[in-house]
Amino acid sequence: MNFSPRLLGLVLALSTLTACSPKEVGDVSLGLFTTKDIKIQTFNDPAIPGVTCHISHVEADLSLADPSDMSIACRQTGEITAAMLGKIDKSKSGEVIFTASKSILFKHLKIRRIFDADNRTLVYLSYSTKESAGSDKHSLTTVPLWGSKAWQELEAQQLAAKAGK
Repeated sequence: MNFSPRLLGLVLALSTLTACSPKEVGDVSLGLFTTKDIKIQTFNDPAIPGVTCHISHVEADLSLADPSDMSIACRQTGEITAAMLGKIDKSKSGEVIFTASKSILFKHLKIRRIFDADNRTLVYLSYSTKESAGSDKHSLTTVPLWGSKAWQELEAQQLAAKAGK
């Protein structure tokens, strides 16, 4: 069997994403007569390790596609610096920091980090890449930088810029 280089690259890329999977911290059965469980997983933002996220989603053991519902909560659990913020994508669409397959038909759960510079807040959006029952499933959480080292550094930069004008 011959595989095209593009297909081989895609398979390698997908296996790499799977290797970055979060740690499971909870597994709740939805009942005796179902094969569905709620999985609770945790991971740290790869660029900002001072942020820990927990995601919950339904996993159906005997199904080719898991439900699209999910939830996310992220909190500051360590230091966040301006240097860390300097390395992240600051565009309005942000950047995908996590991807997990939810079916064999190209449905994925993705988590995207967006920086709200005006409010000095990190926004984390989890969403399904496939519409489900006419609805685009998503969940949102924020990590305000108030009181963090990053907040203080950004405040000092802003004051220095005003003084220089």
